[in-house]
Amino acid sequence: MKVILLENVRKVGSIGEVIDVKRGFARNFLIAQKKALFASKENIKEVEKIKNELGKKDLEKRNAAKEIDEKLKNKEFTIKKLSTENRELYGSVKPTEISKMLKDAENIEIYPSMIQPDKEIKSIGTYNVNLNLHSDIQSKIKIKVIAKEED
Repeated sequence: MKVILLENVRKVGSIGEVIDVKRGFARNFLIAQKKALFASKENIKEVEKIKNELGKKDLEKRNAAKEIDEKLKNKEFTIKKLSTENRELYGSVKPTEISKMLKDAENIEIYPSMIQPDKEIKSIGTYNVNLNLHSDIQSKIKIKVIAKEED
């Protein structure tokens, strides 16, 4: 299925590019998230007209991502979780929890879909977490999981 990209998508393409992708990817992700339009002749003409505007929007998003990257670069955050005697957690630390913690600690809005731990956080320790802030900007933070004392 041919689509026209409305923003830069990592490992897919850049603004205004007409690409051929699988139907499911186009319908369920690109078009649903307003990252692309179906490549009809009318849509191609429309995108050519607004390409500069889309480029400016993308630049704004990129600058905002750069600011967040500077704030968070190589910082370490601590999460307290209940654990067993052998340092295993009851449950795990999910991206939604990391997102909420970043909002509380730094007042930075990062969607859970942008958060990718190197490996699942299921025990006490320090973990590297990648943040995909923009198609060109990735940041790394450390999450330190410590035992929460039972009350």
